[in-house]
Order: sequence, then C-alpha cells, then structure tokens
Amino acid sequence: QGQMVESGGGSVQAGGSLNLSCTTSEFISRGYSMAWFRQAPGKEREGVAAIITLGTTTYADSVKGRFTISQDKAKNTLDLQMNSLKPEAAAIYYCAAHPDLKLRNQVPSLFDYDYSIWGQGTQVTVST
Repeated sequence: QGQMVESGGGSVQAGGSLNLSCTTSEFISRGYSMAWFRQAPGKEREGVAAIITLGTTTYADSVKGRFTISQDKAKNTLDLQMNSLKPEAAAIYYCAAHPDLKLRNQVPSLFDYDYSIWGQGTQVTVST
C-alpha cells in the first residue's frame, strides 16, 4: 500500500516555528488527497490542514494564518510549516492520505475517517 514517514518534530518555545515533512511512496505524484492531523494526550485526533492534487487547501480555524500546508509532486513530500506556535499545538502530528478526492463542502476534508493511509507520527512539544 506504500508508506509515509513524518519528520521535523521536536521541541520549541511558544511563538517559535517548526516545519514538519512527510515523505510518501509516490502518493502525491499520483494525486492522492493529503492531510495533517494531530492528537494531544487525552484528546481526540483533529484535522489540522489538508490539500488536494489541484493545490486547494483547507485549515482548522485554530491554525489559520499561522500554518501552511504544501506538497512537492517531484519529491513526493508533504510539508506543514507551523509558525507562531502556541502551547496547545503540542501533540503527535500525523500525515494522512487517501487515493481518491476527498472533499467536504467542496474543500479538502479534515475528517480522519476520509483517510485510509497513515504515518507513524512525529511529536511536537511547545513550551512556555
């Protein structure tokens, strides 16, 4: 089915930046729908940002204006640039993919049940 491997997680002070990257097995060049999710301890997994092959993106309200999702079709990588990080952003971040177009209300889906392929996750810690 292919693999996805996240990298770039780590520890950062509030207000700082991190760039997460997800290396995929040709998912992006094949036009898969892609997304980033996160799960904090004791909380449900939530969608952070999503992108489809045409480049249309969507973001959770909590990260709009601070996070940017992007994809490189030649390298088959998915990135999440996170700026102005807040302590509540601390979580394990997961890369997710699905071979079909996944839209909800005409924007890329942020629902985890729409994605069938998941990475192992990368930890992000934000200190005050």
